[in-house]
Amino acid sequence: PLIEEARTHTSPSIERSVLLRMGFSSIESKQLVEQMHQRKLLGYGAGRLILELAKTKNIKVREAGEALLNGKHWQELNL
Repeated sequence: PLIEEARTHTSPSIERSVLLRMGFSSIESKQLVEQMHQRKLLGYGAGRLILELAKTKNIKVREAGEALLNGKHWQELNL
């Protein structure tokens, strides 16, 4: 039950926490989560989306997050 709830329920604070643990600063995490929330992508998991983008583009996770912060690759996120 707990795993299913985690799949269907998240919050901006949880997603920011995940990004902090992935090495993003609190400011970067906040901006990424806000942008994902505006695009209605938060339910897919901020960390997962960035990780998938990094794998797809064959770049580091940090580079993927920075690219998103610079407005790049949003259309390429794997949903």
